[in-house]
Amino acid sequence: MSLTAVQISELTAQFFLAAAGTLSFAILFACPRRCLPYCALVGAVGWLWYELLTLLGADAATASLLAVIPLAILTRVFAITQKTPVTVFLLTGIFPLVPGAGIYYTAYYFIQNENALALAKGISTFKIAVALAIGISLVLCVPLPKKRK
Repeated sequence: MSLTAVQISELTAQFFLAAAGTLSFAILFACPRRCLPYCALVGAVGWLWYELLTLLGADAATASLLAVIPLAILTRVFAITQKTPVTVFLLTGIFPLVPGAGIYYTAYYFIQNENALALAKGISTFKIAVALAIGISLVLCVPLPKKRK
């Protein structure tokens, strides 16, 4: 599959918007100033992978799982290079992938007595949340090689 110029320009815009959103979230979370560009990059890379995978036809849960893997790898790399806890990059980096709208619409449909829609949206949201947790666990549970003395 080849991407059109319109798709490439939209992906570029999405990349920078995800970086801006992640940067804002990192500032709100009072991340160290020196880590802010790295936080923004982690979020933007994760969102770019998600968007590419959905363009290729993956559903939201699969795209989330496959997008969080390079995101989590990048968080480990930045945690080592910046000598900062991995959670600084991980918590801010997954911000664009968290299914906030799904949670909102689940509650909205439930309040509106649209139980079938609430259940469907809730299951979809739960799948995405589980996919994010599994992807993070796959990467962060693998031990790093020990330093030689």
